[in-house]
Amino acid sequence: MSKYVVWMMAAGLVACTTEEPTLSTTEDLVQYHSSSGFIPNKLPIPNASGWATTISTEGRIDLGNEFFQDLGTNGRRCVTCHLPTAGWGITPEQVQLTFALTNGGTINDGLGLGAIFRLNDGANSPNADVSTQTKRRKAYSMLLNHGLIRVGMPMPANADFELIAVDDPYGFASAAELSFFRRPLPSTNLKFLSAVMWDGRETFAGQSIHFDLSQQSTDATTGHAQGEALTDAQRESIVNFEVALHTAQEYDRDAGNLSTAGAQGGTEAVIDQVFYIGINDLFGDSQTHMPFDPVVFDIYDAWNNSSKRERAAVARGQRLFNTKAINISGVSGINDEAIFGTPANVVGTCTTCHDSPNAGDHSTAVPLDIGLVAASRRTIDMPLYTFREKSTGAIKKVTDAGRAMVTGKFKDIGRFKGPILRGLAARAPYFHDGSAATLEEAVEFYNVRFNIGLTSREKSDLAAFLRTL
Repeated sequence: MSKYVVWMMAAGLVACTTEEPTLSTTEDLVQYHSSSGFIPNKLPIPNASGWATTISTEGRIDLGNEFFQDLGTNGRRCVTCHLPTAGWGITPEQVQLTFALTNGGTINDGLGLGAIFRLNDGANSPNADVSTQTKRRKAYSMLLNHGLIRVGMPMPANADFELIAVDDPYGFASAAELSFFRRPLPSTNLKFLSAVMWDGRETFAGQSIHFDLSQQSTDATTGHAQGEALTDAQRESIVNFEVALHTAQEYDRDAGNLSTAGAQGGTEAVIDQVFYIGINDLFGDSQTHMPFDPVVFDIYDAWNNSSKRERAAVARGQRLFNTKAINISGVSGINDEAIFGTPANVVGTCTTCHDSPNAGDHSTAVPLDIGLVAASRRTIDMPLYTFREKSTGAIKKVTDAGRAMVTGKFKDIGRFKGPILRGLAARAPYFHDGSAATLEEAVEFYNVRFNIGLTSREKSDLAAFLRTL
């Protein structure tokens, strides 16, 4: 066991209380439960807002699954970048802890040798010098500071645009391999997926999400873990493990138990939530043919008139998310698409894009550019790429080309999918590039970007709601 203690609150282990759990690591969980071979359902995992839990519909989290096994050549496993103690993703804090605690005993001082620290995509450049601790801290700075993995992609063949300039602070990126820095998406709540990966590159036309995830598991093994392609049995085992996972915030330090007083927060409600591709889509539900309903979240309706101040704030935040009017303008994928009649502005709400009931992602594979990758938002540690459309000469300068690297279409530059919103409190920072350190910063980005005019209380209420998901 490491110096951190696992705080247990599971049936037969420790009685449920409202006492705050102690910080735990994935190492703690695996070591503590190694003799039994599983982690029990609903084990509380602490985060800055309270604690979250995960339930597997298989009855428990099986530590013998291929998800936890070394199937590559560089020591990485699925769990390396999808930690149960980080909402099944990674956080900078846990990456930094891994850097500090891992000691391979082979390179100088030994620190920073955990499996996540590999040159192929953990470092800012695959050519980085990692011979000393100081040099490793510099080489892995994007991973350590922002929880970002480098995605290396060549310019797509037959693209309708060209790369005309590269400003890479790490001196590596070129048309042969551009470097994009992105957050690993969580490997839980996958029942709500409509597209796999931020840019949808693991979503295949005419195939099921199960097929997409199966292909993604092999690509992750050959790419991230630098191994051989998985067998069909290994892929099925990993996918079945992942799709059985359901995660949500269970307890909020301010609002308390999230499934009390009529509320339907917490993980158990996630299991029962209905989802299918095209549910509640803006252009009509794919199965019921009912029109789009902007009231996407209703889990805290029972707290609308709560006498507890903190619960009332969560309910107000939910109403704002569902109903606050937003003038949507300049969004590539909405304002420039013929399906919307190419309007200059669309009056919508947060749920215009976050339309999946009580999940908050988009129920169809519709990537959007909301301005996150604009040159004006670039920080000094991000590359900047200049692209030119071949037919018109139009120029775009961005930190990440997004969906365009998959389709080869200039119009798709900077477009990304919207992620599932459950379990947000466990996996800061936010957005594909980790540019919002907190949920308050994420709310403020939208407030400024769309000139919403949120009051201080409205911002606070929205953040309070998002923390409880």
